[in-house]
Amino acid sequence: MINVAIMGHGVVGSGVAEILINHNERIAKRIDKQINVKHILDLRDFDVPYSDKFTKDFNDILNDDSVSVVAEVMGGINPAYDFVKACLEAGKSVVTSNKELVAAKGAELIKLANQKGVSFLFEASVGGGIPVLRPMANCLAANEINEIWGILNGTTNYILNKMIVDNMDFDTALKLAQDLGFAERNPAADVEGHDACRKICILAALGFGKHVYPDQVQTEGITNISLDDVEYADGFGAVIKLIGHAKKQENGTIIASVRPTLVSREHILSSVNGVFNCVVVDGDQTGEVAFYGKGAGKEATASAVVADIIDAIRHSGVKKYLNWQDGYEGYVDCFIDEIGKFYITLKGNDYEALKPEFIAAFGDCFESYVFNEYRKEIAILTKELSKSQVKAKLAAMTQLNEYKILHTML
Repeated sequence: MINVAIMGHGVVGSGVAEILINHNERIAKRIDKQINVKHILDLRDFDVPYSDKFTKDFNDILNDDSVSVVAEVMGGINPAYDFVKACLEAGKSVVTSNKELVAAKGAELIKLANQKGVSFLFEASVGGGIPVLRPMANCLAANEINEIWGILNGTTNYILNKMIVDNMDFDTALKLAQDLGFAERNPAADVEGHDACRKICILAALGFGKHVYPDQVQTEGITNISLDDVEYADGFGAVIKLIGHAKKQENGTIIASVRPTLVSREHILSSVNGVFNCVVVDGDQTGEVAFYGKGAGKEATASAVVADIIDAIRHSGVKKYLNWQDGYEGYVDCFIDEIGKFYITLKGNDYEALKPEFIAAFGDCFESYVFNEYRKEIAILTKELSKSQVKAKLAAMTQLNEYKILHTML
């Protein structure tokens, strides 16, 4: 019998406990071992059939030598980091769904796990129940990963989808997402892009082999996206999605970002709707490979955590596939002058004077534009330019006092 412990009994933690306890016999037949949930750490009291397993003292888990695998599903950095580190140092394998912890401390915890000959696994930290990390590390092992991009946050994708399909403004769509349980009461981590940022950090670290820290990633959320932007994007043959992106450059550095992006209706990501996620990985041998599914939810995420528990049990003492080294200053290029097509909206004090200034500044460097007489606004889709060229053209417009720039996948 293998004894395990669960730290946290929230949405995911309760799901992990229910799977391990209610489906114990089914799991035992598959791995030829019984898994026993010995401890569940939580400061709250719960009226559940397995209430005898609860403890409020972390030391009950740490000092129990019979516990070989610990699932951390508390979330956040503190006290999760200290607890996970202590468990690894004590020779216990740890699995987690905590994307914030992995994005901030992943390289350190992986190194410690390797030193102690145990596992630190975190499939559930990206994509919920979608298998992404294990296939990247195993099935794509013969590839050099060139680029990773995707829709990594179901909440923002749901909100944008409501804006696109139902003509719902941002605030109304956010409230609906909250009412349905897709968004937290404080939605900042989702709508400001922090959740997607942590996920692209983990994907980039695994794909390119060195740790990427959240403060190295250019991150922008969707709070400034309006129905006007959705309408203009549609006219340009695109939809707006929050895209996490990481790409390796020839000099060995990478670029990484999370930002609202105009995505061509011909691109696979344009049809990812609702709370679904999609990660696209470009390998030098396979080309583009996509992973699609629900990126969150109690059952899906708990399923991924349990899969990691089983993997840690099956491969006890074996070097693990989730591995990368620490990064270094300058590894993520935050100052690259990106080249592409840009979506821009322009407003000025004198709208009529702004129009000829726009024509003079951009010349023939735009593919399409809209003079919106009602909103006194100009919307542009440029040809391929560098961002510095775009900024220089905008700086030459004396009537311009407000603008918005979005990147595109067109």
